[in-house]
Amino acid sequence: MELADIGLNLMHRRFDPDRSAVLERAKAAGVTRMVLTGTCLSSSQATAAYALEYPGQLYSTAGIHPHDTERAQKSDLQALRHLAAQSQVVAIGECGLDFNRDFSPRPVQEAWFEAQVALASELQKPLFLHEREAQPRLLEILAGFQGALPACVVHCFTGSASELALYLAQDFYIGITGWICDERRGLHLQEIVSQIPLNRLMLETDAPFLTPRDLRPKPKNGRNEPAFLPHILSTVARCYGLPEETVAAASFETTRQFFRI
Repeated sequence: MELADIGLNLMHRRFDPDRSAVLERAKAAGVTRMVLTGTCLSSSQATAAYALEYPGQLYSTAGIHPHDTERAQKSDLQALRHLAAQSQVVAIGECGLDFNRDFSPRPVQEAWFEAQVALASELQKPLFLHEREAQPRLLEILAGFQGALPACVVHCFTGSASELALYLAQDFYIGITGWICDERRGLHLQEIVSQIPLNRLMLETDAPFLTPRDLRPKPKNGRNEPAFLPHILSTVARCYGLPEETVAAASFETTRQFFRI
């Protein structure tokens, strides 16, 4: 089986001691392609540079996370445009709206999100979306680009059945993380994940975050990593009532086509 991890914060400081070893363990686990997440200009530049060292294995996104929009500079947009021209940069994001934590003022989040959607629409690069308690406004902004909007994936979906239905009605893709393995918070995801058509499903770890709660043995440092993606696959496949190989093959092909990798 080949697997692809579409959301991985590999340049996070928790990976500083053993970044290359993390990639080796991922490869040994069958995770052959990984998309590194950019969340601000500096992290987007770092992920793009690192991905360039592993052609065919690593790719990256370039974007400003809603939490980081208050600190972003106007010049960052042109820098993102420059990054997006590089072949290893396969999507604009992580971008979107977060009305749960509100680490940046909502008007600032919205302005930066709209600017990044405009950039993705102009370049026809896929969008890697973040949304928390903001679906109506996020969909409203995206609707303003109807006809030009590129393919979109909702990263780390944890929402309700009705929210999922709205995203699927827009033909969006859905990223599922180890949240689905959490017996406290992920049970509703286990119930609705099979509503995602296999050609809209992608898998991700969001490492070093969201370590699957039911992973055994647990990593001593508590850190998630891409080598744990098969564990997420196992839970997702069980929820679909399908062999792991079937779900793996479908999600891998969906990822390959979406990101053109």
